[in-house]
Amino acid sequence: MHIRHTSRLPRTALAVLATAALLTATGCSGSSGGSGSPEGAPSSASSDRAAGRTDAQPLKPLPAAVPAELERYYEQKLSWRDCGDEGFQCARMKAPLDYDHPDRDKDLSLAVARKKASGKGKPIGSLLVNPGGPGGSAVDYVQQAAAVGYPPQVRRSYDLVGLDPRGVARSEPVRCLTDKQMDSFTQTDQTPDDQRETGRLVSAYKKFAAGCDKKAGDLLGHLSTVDAARDMDMLRALLGDKKLNYVGASYGTYLGAFYAGLFPQRSGRLVLDGALDPSLTMLRLNRDQTGGFDTAFREFAKDCVSRSDCPLGRKSTKDAGRRLSAFFAKTDKKPLRTGDPRELTESLATTGVIRAMYDESSWPQLRDALTTAMDGNGADLLALADEYYERDPDGHYGNIMFANPAVNCLDLPPAFSSPDAVKKALPSFEKASPVFGRGFAWAALNCGYWPEKPTGRPRSIDAKGADPILVVGTTRDPATPYAWAQSLAGQLAAARLLTYEGDGHTAYLRGGACINDTVDRYLLKGEAPKDDKTCS
Repeated sequence: MHIRHTSRLPRTALAVLATAALLTATGCSGSSGGSGSPEGAPSSASSDRAAGRTDAQPLKPLPAAVPAELERYYEQKLSWRDCGDEGFQCARMKAPLDYDHPDRDKDLSLAVARKKASGKGKPIGSLLVNPGGPGGSAVDYVQQAAAVGYPPQVRRSYDLVGLDPRGVARSEPVRCLTDKQMDSFTQTDQTPDDQRETGRLVSAYKKFAAGCDKKAGDLLGHLSTVDAARDMDMLRALLGDKKLNYVGASYGTYLGAFYAGLFPQRSGRLVLDGALDPSLTMLRLNRDQTGGFDTAFREFAKDCVSRSDCPLGRKSTKDAGRRLSAFFAKTDKKPLRTGDPRELTESLATTGVIRAMYDESSWPQLRDALTTAMDGNGADLLALADEYYERDPDGHYGNIMFANPAVNCLDLPPAFSSPDAVKKALPSFEKASPVFGRGFAWAALNCGYWPEKPTGRPRSIDAKGADPILVVGTTRDPATPYAWAQSLAGQLAAARLLTYEGDGHTAYLRGGACINDTVDRYLLKGEAPKDDKTCS
């Protein structure tokens, strides 16, 4: 899947799904498209909202009382220290490696950061934020984005808190490959044309998985979303909050939904923006997301062909798709120079285009990058791909590239376990997206070689007993298709669906006053819309 969240505003979330030249994130699903209709139009019927649900097992809440063996963790004292010049405080929190055997295994040290409420009165409490991924740093997000970009009234009323999930950034970070090995990995051909190229792709997946296994050790089996949700509940208690207030974007919605399902009585004001559907299989998630990116590309193409400088021609969106596919095929045969030791391969070119689908404000940059690439210079598309992979100018990769599959491959059984399984599914992926279908299908093979067996499975989550939960969906969201928000809102017993009719990934802080005011009213006053609400 391609579900990933970044720390910058207003583009609040990227997504990572598959792990090859693309990545692995949380889920893609679906059949022929990622939204409720070909253009992503919202549906008002609750039965339509739940139409994407599978025969998932219900998620059962954990006991309300803290187990005796976990009391020492829930009673620890956080030692806060100043970290930075803007009033931020940082601390370390201990958590058990294995919640089933907390006395048998070692403890983990997790990073927490907060910015105290700036108002003079008593704050509402803590507001945990998670930018997605999985693998995005919530500590960075609080310090670089939320504490600056969140509305002043929210910052005055809440202590903003970020917890780097286990395996992420400052919390026992997972690493799998060297920077040089990652360069090679991201250039791997993800649309193999013959048995030799298929073997190279499989070999790359196996090498990636073996690197994670070797470097992460026992940690690799304890990085699931359930583990992360239990860590959040512990932090809630240590912060002195009776209930968790939370804003999660992209994969952060998956984490928030699991928290609500496990701890419904402790769930307060939860905003789930750019929602994932926990009831879907990895195959469904990947295929749906393929359709979601196709929807986003068609919107980009519609805009592009109306302009005189469109590098994909001026005929139609279908013709633009054919031209982009032809460009990818040409780059597959002959990679482009970039002014960097790395060439722009087909896989990197595809990743660069995908990066620009997350936010319509990136469309002008993509038009320019495609124009120069079609003239033989791939530098601008490579820069987009590097941004997606969080590769800095010195060639260093962030931890998200490793944490992402480490979480995803534990959370759900793999979409495919062999190249033959991918080949059988190719027609459905190509139907979902003629441009991206093949690459997304092969990218979904990565978890088939993961060294740890999955500990999770598709779950339906009703969170009965929780306070009203605000689920936010964008009709033409590429990474988390709108149908997922509809389905999650249909599963949760006390959900309200807030719809943004628009483009891009997530809506809060980028979808306009109607979205922002509705979310802010919910966070500040606890007032969810009486019924589902649509903003445009």
